[in-house]
Amino acid sequence: MGRSPSRLPLLLIPLVLVCTGVFPKAQAVSPPPPGGYPNFTTAAGDNALQALTSGVGNTAIGNFSLFSVTTGNFNTAVGAGALDLNTADNDTATGEAALLFNTTGIENTANGTAALKFNDSGNQNTAIGAFALFGNTEGSSNTAIGNTALLSNTTGHDNTANGNGALYSNITGSYNTANGAIALQSNTTGELNTANGYGALFSNTTGGFNTATGASALQNNTTGNSNTANGAFAISDNTEGSSNTATGVEALFNNTTGFDNTANGVRAPLATPPAEPTRPTVFRRSFSIPATVTRLWALTPETALPRPVASPVSVRTSAVQM
Repeated sequence: MGRSPSRLPLLLIPLVLVCTGVFPKAQAVSPPPPGGYPNFTTAAGDNALQALTSGVGNTAIGNFSLFSVTTGNFNTAVGAGALDLNTADNDTATGEAALLFNTTGIENTANGTAALKFNDSGNQNTAIGAFALFGNTEGSSNTAIGNTALLSNTTGHDNTANGNGALYSNITGSYNTANGAIALQSNTTGELNTANGYGALFSNTTGGFNTATGASALQNNTTGNSNTANGAFAISDNTEGSSNTATGVEALFNNTTGFDNTANGVRAPLATPPAEPTRPTVFRRSFSIPATVTRLWALTPETALPRPVASPVSVRTSAVQM
């Protein structure tokens, strides 16, 4: 280029001066964002983290969020009243009134309005969806994904509910798995049940050790135990019968109280085959959830949300070729 390298710094000086004049001095936003408190603490909102003393790594965004924590660590609360009474560690609440009444429960995650609202000492629960695990107080290791899933659970533990209204009525039942909207919806104290499919084991209340795979499989079972139904509407009319096994669409669907039956194949066998095959009633859910929720921390379990209503819809099918 013909220029001495030693002259380059001299050429850059005017450029620096021009840039300095064009671009204003970098400044932080004003007013500064909330946070920057000692011990990796962030608080935004009236009375957020109001009582904190030596707790480390807490984040509270929303009025009265994490209001009561003093020495608790690594909690995150986003939403008015979230984790309001919490004094424990490692809890995460996102949504108005989520984990509102939690005090000593640890490692809980609640995402959704009033999710895990009444949890007190339950540990390692996960609730995703408005009102999921709403009434839980001491139950631990529960997973609820879907609006009102496991809503009524109080002390039941190790339950899994995936789907709106799944295991809705469960109170103390444990080790239940429900995958599908309104699956095991009426279960209260039954244990070790598995329901996969929309409305599977819908009416079960106290029955245990049942497995239903398929839409509306074992849907009318209430107190029957140790039944296995694989296929849509399989053993769907069973109420109190136990130890039955049916594989196939509508297999054993007429059985009500019989026990120790085995049926393999589509609609096999029926006690009284109808002239024109008609499938059992299919339940359609209808939830009533408040469009606007105000002062959720004043709600009680009885007034918080009406129970989902399942309305019958008649479904007819053409004759099944045997």
